[in-house]
Amino acid sequence: MPDWQNLVRQRLSGLAVDAAEKEEICNELAAHLEETYESLRAEGLADQEAVRQTLAQVADWRDLQRKIFIAKRREHPMQKRLHQLWIPGFLTLTLSTVFLMTLQKNGFQPRIVSWNGPGTILFYVPWLLSLPLFGALGAYLSARARGSKRTVLLASMFPVLALAVTFFLILPVGLIIDHHVPLNIVATAFAMAVIGWVLVPGAALLAGGLPILLFLSRGLASRSSASH
Repeated sequence: MPDWQNLVRQRLSGLAVDAAEKEEICNELAAHLEETYESLRAEGLADQEAVRQTLAQVADWRDLQRKIFIAKRREHPMQKRLHQLWIPGFLTLTLSTVFLMTLQKNGFQPRIVSWNGPGTILFYVPWLLSLPLFGALGAYLSARARGSKRTVLLASMFPVLALAVTFFLILPVGLIIDHHVPLNIVATAFAMAVIGWVLVPGAALLAGGLPILLFLSRGLASRSSASH
């Protein structure tokens, strides 16, 4: 029986799409050709005739490459962004926020870390421990939608990115509303909030998202090397 995977990769070697899309297309087409071949063999056709009829389904491989390329190029960029970033990101944000609100509603008290002066950081330890799971989920969903490495990481860290934007909007507004508070106190409180709600949670989310990205990247690299 022919090696359909290798045959399709050779015939579609000039297909100008990214590696993940090309791998998926080759796998799907090879599986279809193999299924057709097995069906013809089951009907009693000789091996060579079954191969000939199977390959006859694709009359012009260059024309097939052109049609696939056009179809992929016509895919709406916003639709890709929706599935690669916004859906995984907002799901990660929603789940992490709901879990934090549940802890607060049930009266869970945060661990307080204080410094001399106005600096105080609140750590919800169970919430921080849950963030690697949420980060891994966001990264997995983004990677499954064939997001780029940067998009996968953004999806996994989406909750802290939203918090960071919120904090950087609150600071100037707070200074305008309450301009009597000394700037050093505001700056210290802001720095503590960024540490407690952005940097530490961001590291926790990244601890879940980065291994998923590395695992999927190695898996793709292994499949590519095996095909050659």
